[in-house]
Amino acid sequence: MLSIAHALDQQLRAAMERAFPEACEAARQAGAPLSPQLAPASKPEFGDFQANGALPLARPLKRAPRQIATAIVEQLQADPAFQALCEPPEIAGPGFINLTLRSTTLAAEVARRLADPRLGVAPAEGAAPVVLDFSSPNIAKEMHVGHLRSTIIGDSLARVLEFRGHPVRRLNHVGDWGTQFGMLITHLKQVAPDALTTADAVDLGDLVVFYRQAKQRFDGDPAFQEASREEVVRLQSGDALSLKAWGLLCEQSRREFQRLYDRLDIRLEERGESFYNPLLEAVVEDLRSTGLLVEDQGAQCVFLEGITGKDGQPLPLIVQKSDGGYNYATTDLAAIRYRFAAAPEGDGARRVIYVTDAGQASHFAAVFQVARRAGWIPEGASVEHVPFGLVQGEDGKKLKTRSGDTVRLRDLLDEAVERAEADLRRRLQEEERQEEEAFIRHVATTVGLAAVKYADLSQNRNTNYQFSFDRMLALQGNTAPYLLYAVVRIAGIARRGGDLGADPGAAVLRFTEPQEWALTRQLLQMDAVIEEVEHDLLPNRLCAFLFELCQVFNRFYDQVPVLKADEPARTSRLALCRLTADTLRLGLGLLGIATLERM
Repeated sequence: MLSIAHALDQQLRAAMERAFPEACEAARQAGAPLSPQLAPASKPEFGDFQANGALPLARPLKRAPRQIATAIVEQLQADPAFQALCEPPEIAGPGFINLTLRSTTLAAEVARRLADPRLGVAPAEGAAPVVLDFSSPNIAKEMHVGHLRSTIIGDSLARVLEFRGHPVRRLNHVGDWGTQFGMLITHLKQVAPDALTTADAVDLGDLVVFYRQAKQRFDGDPAFQEASREEVVRLQSGDALSLKAWGLLCEQSRREFQRLYDRLDIRLEERGESFYNPLLEAVVEDLRSTGLLVEDQGAQCVFLEGITGKDGQPLPLIVQKSDGGYNYATTDLAAIRYRFAAAPEGDGARRVIYVTDAGQASHFAAVFQVARRAGWIPEGASVEHVPFGLVQGEDGKKLKTRSGDTVRLRDLLDEAVERAEADLRRRLQEEERQEEEAFIRHVATTVGLAAVKYADLSQNRNTNYQFSFDRMLALQGNTAPYLLYAVVRIAGIARRGGDLGADPGAAVLRFTEPQEWALTRQLLQMDAVIEEVEHDLLPNRLCAFLFELCQVFNRFYDQVPVLKADEPARTSRLALCRLTADTLRLGLGLLGIATLERM
């Protein structure tokens, strides 16, 4: 109801101006214009909105807040536009102004949204380029459950920002450079030389084993360590055979990553650490020219402001090691510098967002500070870390396999789909329903993947959450199956003869029952929720809205007849059903979750 709220805010400001012109002018001169403090009502019995702006006027006007509220209400009542929008205002408590929208206003807004493909969600004003950094697996390693949250949260935020009209560059900052490649290439040359001359001689499964073997040799064999270091030098100097081995490792890892991204319907543009390698020297020189760079024990550092160690001294961010090498901080600084730089030297972003685990918060706080002090973040632009907690087992400990290994992401997704299929087959047997295998596989895949995504996104990302297949696949509670079933339920109305495709005008819509008004008011919150997620980057707020919408719809559906209702109630209730289904599809789509017509 953002457009309605905006209209009310303007009407309230005009009423305050007419009631107290001197106070309003004095506030403007002081640089703090008076605000009606309009907000959604805290309880349904208070109406739709509350305006609390009378209370802070009490001291400057030397009048009781209730008297001030009465003067504002008198001016509101004289405004024909306000009268068309709202019922007569009520003054509550010490001076709160409660506002209830007219039924005609609500019906008109429902009709407007039914006719709007965006369901009343306007594009953002001043949309600007966004770089969103998420997922970020490491080459030659399989994606595991630790990559789940970054990938799913990042994708959902990208979808919301794109829907709001922001050009979003979805970057996958993969670990495709560094000393570990010297170790891997050396091992690869020694134990699988055919891999360098024969296409697809090694697959990712073998490469994962190779990584473990190489790491074991590196940790215990000084000669292998030395050969690996020499290989790093050859790689960084552009040796053809070393680059070919590096390319093989990257390409075969990339293929496996893409299988998972395709399965999860994730779009990403890969830009690994290697992309920024040629830019690292310029980062050091730029920091030196600004006077930020300090040599400390042979290393080039920037000492942080407001971040101290146990000794109370400022902590350094090492940008170049004493041996001349670079580290993650250098690469991240180069990435920020490039992402904010105007094209063609950079991405020209106005907002850069990093979706990583909460354990990296200190690292990013340091990197962001240095980037700001270096002047790489333009005025009005922002850089944000979107942290998230751990995925835990039901015992509250880090989620692992029985053998103690980290859970592979593909194994987790496989099990979710298998459990969804077993549950579906059990229900079909109980209901004595016969369905084709293709239908069963499609539903099980959709439900299983949706359950995994929604279980993650419905949690506040700042906290750890406990992973439970039983909870996430339940048909009741705040789960994906519960939301999907609401969409299926509405599709069933259409199959039984309800016309969900008609576009009734506001004059046709008539709502009389409390359940209708509750559903209407819940539906009209969609635009405000999406705008909130755009700003705060918390997908769980969209999940909470969709879950509450399903609860309100199910009460409406169970307590109010739809197909058997007389006109105009039948058409009006079908319109609410359609808007509910459209809202759920849009909301779930922004979470990266596909819907179903039958389950």
